[in-house]
Amino acid sequence: MQTNFSTEQILANLNIDALNAMQEASMETNAGNNDVVLLSATGSGKTLAFLLPILQRLDFSRKHQTQALIIAPSRELALQIEKVFKQMGTGLKITCCYGGHLRETEENNLQQPPAVITGTPGRLADHIRRGNIQTDTIETLVLDEFDKSVELGFQEEMSFVIGSLPAINKRILTSATPAVEIPAFIGLQNETVLDFLPDQPVSERLALKKVLSPDKDKIDTLFRLICALGNRPTIVFCNHRESVERVSELLAEKGIPNEFYHGAMEQRDRDSALCKFRNGTAFLLITTDLAARGLDIPFIRYIIHYHLPATKDIFTHRNGRTARMEASGTAILLLSGEEKIPAYIEEDVEEMMLPDTVELPEKTKWTTLFIAAGKKDKVNKIDIVGFLSQKGQLKKEDIGLIEVKDFFSFAAIRKSKASTTLHLVQQHKIKNKKVKIEVAK
Repeated sequence: MQTNFSTEQILANLNIDALNAMQEASMETNAGNNDVVLLSATGSGKTLAFLLPILQRLDFSRKHQTQALIIAPSRELALQIEKVFKQMGTGLKITCCYGGHLRETEENNLQQPPAVITGTPGRLADHIRRGNIQTDTIETLVLDEFDKSVELGFQEEMSFVIGSLPAINKRILTSATPAVEIPAFIGLQNETVLDFLPDQPVSERLALKKVLSPDKDKIDTLFRLICALGNRPTIVFCNHRESVERVSELLAEKGIPNEFYHGAMEQRDRDSALCKFRNGTAFLLITTDLAARGLDIPFIRYIIHYHLPATKDIFTHRNGRTARMEASGTAILLLSGEEKIPAYIEEDVEEMMLPDTVELPEKTKWTTLFIAAGKKDKVNKIDIVGFLSQKGQLKKEDIGLIEVKDFFSFAAIRKSKASTTLHLVQQHKIKNKKVKIEVAK
């Protein structure tokens, strides 16, 4: 096989000094022809652990044929895989396919087959049925977070997609959950299991605490808890979409800005919420278990279980958003008088006492601009920084995280500069195009 990359150069492109033990084991084991099941904790680097073996198997001389398919349970995880692959700088094309935006955009990207395709089961099945994906050249199949993908509701689509791949000779499955039954339709053959899950049920870097609410409706206790924690990056998990929006609205009424996030939202709104949480415009994200997997949000300090997770697996994945790699974090169970610690939590849980009086957390210093231009308009981060610096008269320290999507972008800027900057840039063009710019909703 011909390749056109080096692992050293890829790691340099990703600003990584060296592979960790799990990634090295995955590289070594996947060098053989056997199928591999990789079990490793959330945040341990599984994406790179399967992307590098994929690259080892790709024939660069056939780069205009699709050779690998990566199936992910959520659009956010699929987009994260695409982002890492592009950052690796191999020169190979990847296309991401997921619901919630125009299928025609993906169809255009698939006209010249990419070397790698990643996506969600439903959208991938749709493209295969329409003949948009060249399936007979795909030899490598990856199921990322396979336990979630094969849950009820995904089975039929997963079975169809995998059954449409006649040339598969290599399967890589990843999960952060042990002892999940693997359906026969996946077709594993003489698989090797790499188990890098920690022995202890909760990471030593993760503190587990509980807060008792005197009321069945725990919103007042949640408010006091957030005030006590301050403006550290925090995720609040609820079990239902309706609860997410109710909690978000009630906290906002009490003076705590926040973003909410769930599966029924439009893709642009989901992107906006996550971007504002990542860039510091909001320190608080209210969400369903959709955010428990696959989201790349570093430095989350607190996880609050407003509703108790139904299973140990959900509990583990929620908590996996914090205490990632070498960082520490705290998971907090919020309990009403009639709620008990779930039986699957075996360790002692320390009670956290809230102060009698609380003050609202300090307001964030950032706001987020929505810019109606993105990658498809040939706009990149450098263009946006230059535009905001020159036309918006912002200094380097006034510009925060910038995220460029296909058709729009988000840019964090100092809140104190927002009004002046918006006024200054309104009459100017980006890449010779008049573009709508406003504070992101």
